[in-house]
Amino acid sequence: MSPTGQPIEVLLVEDDPGDELITREAFEDNKIGNNLHVVRDGLEALDFLYQRGEHVGKPRPDLILLDLNLPKYDGRQVLEKIKSDPELRAIPVVVLTTSSAEEDILRSYKLFANAYVTKPVDLSQFMAVIRQIDEFFVTVVRLPGRHQ
Repeated sequence: MSPTGQPIEVLLVEDDPGDELITREAFEDNKIGNNLHVVRDGLEALDFLYQRGEHVGKPRPDLILLDLNLPKYDGRQVLEKIKSDPELRAIPVVVLTTSSAEEDILRSYKLFANAYVTKPVDLSQFMAVIRQIDEFFVTVVRLPGRHQ
């Protein structure tokens, strides 16, 4: 929840059902009262962001958690599209991925990712990471379009 008590719209772009489940559990266990929307590939992420197809009328996310290794369009392509669009570029994007490759980290920041987080393998550490992302981007940082 934002400091004003409004729930934040979070878009999780994740094709791994296990990682999606862990993220959902982290939101529930940490009592994160934000709205979590999940899409499972890069094309669906763009459809959600541009409110196309089955995503017509969906809310514009306040925060995007983006995996890099996705079907259809990979996360790098999605990130590039988001950050090159004047309507979307202000949305913070946290790359949340298994890759710890320096090349992926550097490329993500060159594409203007707001943060790069390597998913911990340990369940409790993964849940702590989700809580820290929420605390930082929702409690500490002022998000665009939110009157906090």
